[in-house]
Amino acid sequence: MVTVAMRIVVELGNMKQQLRRRFWIELILSVVSITLLVLTLIWAEWIELVFHVDSDAGSGALEWAIVGMFLASTLISAILARLEWQRAAIQVA
Repeated sequence: MVTVAMRIVVELGNMKQQLRRRFWIELILSVVSITLLVLTLIWAEWIELVFHVDSDAGSGALEWAIVGMFLASTLISAILARLEWQRAAIQVA
């Protein structure tokens, strides 16, 4: 049991060394994007307050478009990070 745990720790350490900078960038973009997505879903007016614009005249259409963009950004960056993680796992194995 202990040897299995130690082997997993060693493999994760080796895999961490195989991860390229690209993985970390994709991971950070995914986290930032999901954070902004949730923020926009909870409090859509933050965009208008931060940027001092009300381009949709209060209809909320711009906020929903931004939610869609954040969702797409989150999915794409998470998928790319996952692919990079799998690449590193294959190299370690």
